Amino acid sequence: MNTRVLARAGRGRARRAANGSAAEGAARAGLTARGVIYLLVGILALRIAFGSGDRQADRGGALAELSDRPFGAVLLWALGAGLAGMALWRLSEALFGVTGKDGRTARKRLPAAARCVFYAFVAYSVLAFAAGAGGSGSSDRQSRDVTARAMEMPAGRWLVGAAGAAIVVAGVVMGVQALRRTYRKKMKLGGMDHRARLLVDVTGVGGGTARGIVFAAAGAFAVRAAVDYAPDRAKGLDDTLRSFADTSLGPWLLAGVAAGLVLFGVFSFALARWRRV
Repeated sequence: MNTRVLARAGRGRARRAANGSAAEGAARAGLTARGVIYLLVGILALRIAFGSGDRQADRGGALAELSDRPFGAVLLWALGAGLAGMALWRLSEALFGVTGKDGRTARKRLPAAARCVFYAFVAYSVLAFAAGAGGSGSSDRQSRDVTARAMEMPAGRWLVGAAGAAIVVAGVVMGVQALRRTYRKKMKLGGMDHRARLLVDVTGVGGGTARGIVFAAAGAFAVRAAVDYAPDRAKGLDDTLRSFADTSLGPWLLAGVAAGLVLFGVFSFALARWRRV
């Protein structure tokens, strides 16, 4: 009897260890894939800032850029698989809890569930592109279409406005957390030397701040679209980035934000290497 109990307990420990290893592998693959997309979007935006860009600075443009590289099809499938891994990792966090303090609370698990849905959609779009189904259109057109459909619903303007305000708040939170370097709580700092910590801080602060600015700007355009009852005022990632070049700072502001997105791509690679999962 005791032998059976011990055997069952041993199998349970082995299963948990295997699941943990699988979740860790999925997380690191997903963070790497996210880094590739941000890196490419940042590079495309830099090209636009300096007048040499002919592709949109969004996920669709990044996938098209990747498909033109040697072994592009293989890279696209690998990218889609990595993003699917990210979705599975977030699903495991939603079901079993997040690493760290209070990880099993609804406050931590619900955002993980939302991220799971988001990355599942992104992974599907990338895999569909890799399979030759083509993209679902530019981020700008998608944003306008979704906004227009939402405004046709009862209280649609309020829904769009609330969603835009939530995105603004999310962007501000991202920027503040980057500046406060809260990401350090999730890093394996003990296994990093001085250069690695410096790399993480430079890319984490610079990249996270730029990402927050882009989110906040996109949310502000959604709020404006709701206030003016004009779906065309909503902007996707590409139009949001291009809007920075229309400010008094001109293309230099766009170049700075684009460089920040490149940094966030590198930061995602650092997370893939040193984040606790």
